[in-house]
Formats: sequence, structure tokens, C-alpha cells
Amino acid sequence: MCNAHHNLEGRMQLIHQYKNNGYNIILDVNSGSVHVVDDVVYDIVPLFETNTKQEIITMLTDRYSEQEIEEAWDEVNILKEDELLFTPDIYRDYIIDFKQRKTVVKALCLHIAHDCNLACKYCFAEEGEYHGRRALMSFEVGKKALDFLIANSGNRINLEVDFFGGEPLMNWNVVKRLVEYGRSQEKAHNKKFRFTLTTNGVLLNDEVMEFCNKEMSNVVLSLDGRKEVNDQMRPFRNGKGSYDLIVPKFQKFAESRNQTNYYVRGTFTRENLDFSKDVLHFADLGFKQMSIEPVVGLPEEPYAIREEDLPTIMEEYDKLAVEYIKRKKEGRGFNFFHFMIDLEQGPCVAKRLSGCGSGTEYLAVTPWGDLYPCHQFVGREEFLLGNVDNGIVNEACRNEFKLCNVYAKEKCQNCFAKFYCSGGCAANSYQFHGSITDAYEIGCEMQKKRIECAIMIKAALADEQN
Repeated sequence: MCNAHHNLEGRMQLIHQYKNNGYNIILDVNSGSVHVVDDVVYDIVPLFETNTKQEIITMLTDRYSEQEIEEAWDEVNILKEDELLFTPDIYRDYIIDFKQRKTVVKALCLHIAHDCNLACKYCFAEEGEYHGRRALMSFEVGKKALDFLIANSGNRINLEVDFFGGEPLMNWNVVKRLVEYGRSQEKAHNKKFRFTLTTNGVLLNDEVMEFCNKEMSNVVLSLDGRKEVNDQMRPFRNGKGSYDLIVPKFQKFAESRNQTNYYVRGTFTRENLDFSKDVLHFADLGFKQMSIEPVVGLPEEPYAIREEDLPTIMEEYDKLAVEYIKRKKEGRGFNFFHFMIDLEQGPCVAKRLSGCGSGTEYLAVTPWGDLYPCHQFVGREEFLLGNVDNGIVNEACRNEFKLCNVYAKEKCQNCFAKFYCSGGCAANSYQFHGSITDAYEIGCEMQKKRIECAIMIKAALADEQN
């Protein structure tokens, strides 16, 4: 599996080319055009902008015939004229004045329970406590949060609310009451709530499943993969593993949702760098929707991913991509979140450039009603934005998040992945560099690899259809 990279810079025309699984792939970053090409075109592209046709013929004549080179040169030239290669960046000016945008809140992450019945070793929430005290959100605070969302959502109709923890099922009655309250407000305010839930499954039962199937648009089920992997990282407080208890419930739940509108979501760490086996384990258990994320931990943590682990991780993504294609072709495919990529790049430029919207369109609410930019900032006082009673009072902090887009990040300027990852996670950037406009390099490398694999998969599956 060879991977070669070439980045061309100049007037912010970005070309990214690489080889993967037998495909020569060229991505024109600014237009989003992807080209699967033969060797001649692949070799001409990095030379095209800085050399004449004749110079290129001289340079490549030891590898290809003059006719081959001429034909390939013409092909590249047509692609350039059609603005499918060497396209200039048209978005930079669009994004500069983000601060002037009126802020519309469209999503809340409700920390319904700052408590948990597991003791996961990598938990950023410190077993649900978030640098503070255990607490359950009251119905009153949750109701104010939904009122705040309705009042601050402008003319937006679709609003999202994620019930999060700790473990949300530890406060299940309040979840149910808040869903009922949200539904009661929809008509009067011309809003539509999309509720989601993230759970470790310990308290999952038939009543919860039935309610979720009626009311929750999406459910995230936390599981780390193979039994030994999961039980090492996701034990109960007494040290006993959680796998045997939760897997049968998750299987039943996924089936009851017709294998859609849910994710089994895992975290891989330094302890299981062979995580492709965990993804395939999910598939072998019958799950069709899955995601496994790299842990984000400071270097001193024994489970944290280090720079020297990257080659192994890249190989795992390659392995997984090949098996992913094989299973899709055999009719037993599954969806892996990071391989599902929108090559049309979607209609919304702002979304692609500023990412998840944390601190502006998306906020986290603590059990006592404090507002933070996202769940990973909860408990860091400098990021306290306000509360559900008074709304946002820390405008300076919110303005910083408004400007948190790929053009505000030096490290993103010449990166081919910027329109796919939107500059990465602000919380990870802050954790490693003390700034929300930096980038967490190890995360960037993994993200770039996943995007390369995702594009290659598209090429391979398109090949199949032709």
C-alpha cells in the first residue's frame, strides 16, 4: 500500500495527490473535484503549472512516449480550463467577516447527568463529574434550556437537542419529561425538535428502547470493540467489564431501529492500535452503523496516542478500507462514519469552513444551567459563556468562536483536508496548544488519512458500477 503526497501551492491553488490501493488519486482542493488518473497524468500534474509542455516532455520522456505525454498534457489542460484542476480559492473573502453574522443557536448538548455508572479510563468527564460535583439536571433547568434554544434560534425550524452525560439514563424521567415539553412547544413556535441520546447501555431496557424508537432521531451506543478491549477501558467502578451486559441490548436496540438512525461508537487507544479488528468486530456482531474515534489524551497518559504510533494507525485505516470495500461488494457492507464523505461538498460553505459550530450555533448546558461552547469545555471557567437564565453574557469568548474557521488557523492554510474537517476540533486544539485556533497535529494526520481512504473507497465502488 503505497502512499505518496504532493502539495502544490501558489495563489492558494491546492492540489493533493496520492496513491492508495492501486489507485492514482488527484484532489483539486478548492473545487473539491476528484480525479482517478493513469500514471502519465499523475506524473504531469505536479509539473504542469511550473513548466512548459516541451519541458515536461523532456522530463518524462524516459518513462513515457512523446504521444502519451502530449495526450495526457492536453487532458490536464482541459481539466484546468474547466476549473476542475488548479482552481483558485473563492471562499477566503466570504469567511473573513464572520464576526458580523447574527448568531443563531440551533443545537444544545444537555448534560442531563453529571454522573456515570461506568469508570472509563479515558473519560474527559472524569466519570461524569466534569471537574466538579456529581449532579443531575432538574426538569426546571432543562425546560429553561429548551426555552433558551427556541428564543435564540431565529427563524430556524429544525433544532437539535442531545441528551448527554455522564450517563443520561441515570436521569431518565427528566429526559422523558423534557422530550414531552419540547414536543408541546413545537407548534406554537414553528419549531421541530430532533432529539438524540448517547448511552453506555447499562440501564437500557425495553421501556427505554420503545421510547427512543418513538422520540429519538438518533442514538449513540458506546462500545469500544472486542470484549477484552472494551472491558479494559470501560469497566464498572468495581473493575468488572461491561461488554457482556451491554452487547445483547445494543444488538436488540439496533435491530429494533431497523439498523438505521443509531451509531455504535467506540474509542481506540494506544492499547488497541489494531482497531480495524474492533470495527470489523462491530460488523460481525451485526451492527451496520459504526464509528471508532482515536482517544485524545495528554502524552503522559499511558493510553494516549503518540506520534510514533501514526504509521501503525495509517496501516490500520488502509486495511479497514480494503475490507470495507470487499464487504460492500459481497453485499454485507456496513457504514463506517469516517469513510462516509460528501464529495459534492454540500451546499453550505459556512458549515464546511467553521465546522461543528461550537460556541456559536452549538452549546453545552450543565446540570445547573451554565452554558459552555461544547461538552469538552465544561468546567473550564474561562469558557463559561452564560447560563439559561440570562443567556450569553461572555460575548468576547463567543466572538472568538465565531472566528474559529479554517482561515483563522495558520496550520490549515495549505492543507488538502480543510474543507472536509473544517479545521478540526477547537477543544483538542486548546488542550494541546492553549488556543482554539491552533490544530492538534496527531489528530490532523489521522483525519487526513481517513479522508484519503474515504475518497479511494468512492473510486473503488464507482469502479464496480462502471
